[in-house]
Amino acid sequence: MSAPAAPADVETAPLLRSSDEDEQSQAQDEGFFQKLADIAEQPLTTLTKVLLGVCLFLLLLLSVFVGLFAGAQHKINHKPSPAPPSVTPTTVLTTVTETLVSTKTSIFTTTVALPAPTGEPTADVCTSSDCIILSASILSSIDTSFDPCEDFYLYTNNGWLKSHPIPSDKGSFGNFEDVQLQNEAIIREILEAPSPKDLDLYDRKSLQKVKALYGECLAEDKLDKVGMAPLLDTIRVVRGLYNGSTSIDPHFATQQDGTQRSFATEATPKGLTAALAYLHSRGVGALFGFDIDGDIGVDPDKMTLWFWQPELGLPSKEYYEEPEISKVYEAAIEKLLFTVFEEEKAVQSKQFWPPFPWPQPPKGGDDDEKPENSTVRAKRLAKSVFKFEQAIARASQDLDELYDPIGSYNPVPFSNLTEGLPQIQFDNYLTAFAPRSFPSRVIVTYPAYITSLSAILDDAKKEDVEAYLIARTILSLAPLLGQDTYIWKVVRELREVLGGLKKGALPDRSEYCAKVVSEVLGYATGRFFVHEAFGGESKKKASNVITNVIEAFKTSLPHLSWMDKNSSTAAAEKASAIDVKVGYPLWPNTESSFQIYNFYKALDPSANGYFATVLAQETWDQIRKWQKLGRARNHMEWEMFASTVNAYYNPPAQEIVFPAGIMRPPWFSVNWPGYLNYGGMGAIAAHELCHAFDSAGRMYNQHGKLEEWWTNTTSQNFDKIQKCISKQYSEYTIDDGKGNKVHVNGELTSGENIADQGLINSYRAWKANYNSSYEQGSEYLLPGLNYTREQLFFISFGRTWARNMRPASAVQRIRTDPHSPTQFRVDGTLSDIPEFAQAFNCSTGSKLNPPKEKQCRLWS
Repeated sequence: MSAPAAPADVETAPLLRSSDEDEQSQAQDEGFFQKLADIAEQPLTTLTKVLLGVCLFLLLLLSVFVGLFAGAQHKINHKPSPAPPSVTPTTVLTTVTETLVSTKTSIFTTTVALPAPTGEPTADVCTSSDCIILSASILSSIDTSFDPCEDFYLYTNNGWLKSHPIPSDKGSFGNFEDVQLQNEAIIREILEAPSPKDLDLYDRKSLQKVKALYGECLAEDKLDKVGMAPLLDTIRVVRGLYNGSTSIDPHFATQQDGTQRSFATEATPKGLTAALAYLHSRGVGALFGFDIDGDIGVDPDKMTLWFWQPELGLPSKEYYEEPEISKVYEAAIEKLLFTVFEEEKAVQSKQFWPPFPWPQPPKGGDDDEKPENSTVRAKRLAKSVFKFEQAIARASQDLDELYDPIGSYNPVPFSNLTEGLPQIQFDNYLTAFAPRSFPSRVIVTYPAYITSLSAILDDAKKEDVEAYLIARTILSLAPLLGQDTYIWKVVRELREVLGGLKKGALPDRSEYCAKVVSEVLGYATGRFFVHEAFGGESKKKASNVITNVIEAFKTSLPHLSWMDKNSSTAAAEKASAIDVKVGYPLWPNTESSFQIYNFYKALDPSANGYFATVLAQETWDQIRKWQKLGRARNHMEWEMFASTVNAYYNPPAQEIVFPAGIMRPPWFSVNWPGYLNYGGMGAIAAHELCHAFDSAGRMYNQHGKLEEWWTNTTSQNFDKIQKCISKQYSEYTIDDGKGNKVHVNGELTSGENIADQGLINSYRAWKANYNSSYEQGSEYLLPGLNYTREQLFFISFGRTWARNMRPASAVQRIRTDPHSPTQFRVDGTLSDIPEFAQAFNCSTGSKLNPPKEKQCRLWS
């Protein structure tokens, strides 16, 4: 840096002068000193004395500034790469606000790193408009009234939480939801803009189909005019098949013998099988479910049949034991069944004259006994449906046990399934999906459920089972109807109660339709999304971050005290064998191209209508799924769309996948400094990587096969730390909004908590690549952020999990989500990572720096 130019009124002199110049100067000075001596001999006035003192003081002050400037200039001209600064202990007075509960003022006497300069403030600070905006977004998220060593989640996120209230139509809102809305806004712009003229033939046709579905979804007047008709047609098919029809024509199915069948008609086993096959092909879950995945015990690449317990009408089995929720759910089913009964009567009255009596009188009644009206019948059947589904819920396995890869792997001959559940003709069922691939064995995730379901079906009345199937159909498909449809409103009201949503609040229709299109035709929309939002160096730079995290993880393995040499070597081999997928599938070689091109040729949304289009797409998805049976795994295939804000690790496929949708701010940007990218996207990469070594992932070897590949000593040491982590998180609680505390299920969330601790590997990766990154100009500072780079790394991580959540939604997540609540994903993780406490200089004993013996350190 050059020295500042001298003011125009100040003369400058050479630093070194010759002897001739000295003599000339002395001759000139003699006259001056003689005059000064003459003045000195005169008496000094008071004013003269004051002015002389001021002059002397100013001369002294000037000399001090000159010295300081010269020293600073020397440091700047000779400084090395910036090193982490020291931090200053202090005592902080904080005001902690607990939302909806109380306000408390507490004094924490602890060692806290207040915002401190990273290095020379003028050395590496980026002052571009983008940097200023980025800095402002970080500063607006932070709330320094909280002690970072006591509550880092609120320290980093409380500002964001205050400025991002939960939309009235949602149960929660956080960074993930916010970015998903942004992605869907990009898709909405694509759908609403004129089609580009330079698209090739296939892309042009794909875009036409996607836009057609979007337009059908937006046509609310048309949907409201159509009303319940599409759903009633589907229900007629289900009832017809259940009662023995061989047709899926909605009218023939219920009138094949010229009479109107009632719900009380006896159903044959073939009828139940056919009805289930039809519902499952439309994505409606009931009684049980099948999946096609690798045989992890024999050959993970050989796709085989898995038998699962079913989806439930309520979010989890616990809800069926709560009287308040049970009452709401039963009332909703009653309204739905009543509406179907009345609509069916209205339709039949128009088709037949005189109308056939419907519903039929109960069996065994006297000739003069009045038929049971729709109100009484709906109430009776709603109670039966609830009890039937409650029995299924009680027979289902708890989620924390269901996620155990060893306990849920139970291969048996296919005959075990047919003999254990004789009410279902599985040979006929499979013929509907895979007529050329009848398996000889099936993997049952929970064998006890087969016997329990058989007993439940034996005890149930045929009429009750049929009503259950109808209720499942309505609950699944009602959201596809117009919003003015009564049955749509009933289902929405149920969702409002379960999620704690504001009554009657709805999202913008275009927002909803963009979400539907991105989910139903996700490969096509993802293709266009990537073109708009994930170009340039994004994929390359994101891949480098992920690769560096993997290398840092492998380097750390020999230093883990609980892992012996043989196990660490095997773990490094597994990490090296993981297939890393970034951004989007390679379209020409994947099954996604089948969906984009071949399927769209056969489907015309504008002709089939919105309801039929979505069901047709679900049917094609089911066909594609069942086509995998008996084949080799397609390793080019993705389980998420490119616009999805998420990532995953697939154990049998030995892959970690990062869609373009998640590689966006606040986690990643191609132009961000390294410490922010590693604190955000790097943490996500480390999380997915460590899933390969969590409580479930560690059971799979480097080929995705289920086997014990660690030594006994290493496994025993791991189990001890895992139990420590499970206990740690089980002590965390949330408020249910009713004054009660609900504990986190530490066993259910164990795998995710272990993966979250992988953050330390992203930190190590950043450190290992810091020098080269700094030389490339990728470790610049941001204006106004008075933090060290280390602190900003952790702040970037903390901001990942910002989320506001309604109490009802929080309780639902506790029961169903294997992830811990976001505040514990931050504070729980950091309390087991010493590098965080070092960065913020937290004193031992503070909440996020507990004594070492109380820490559950796996990767640190």
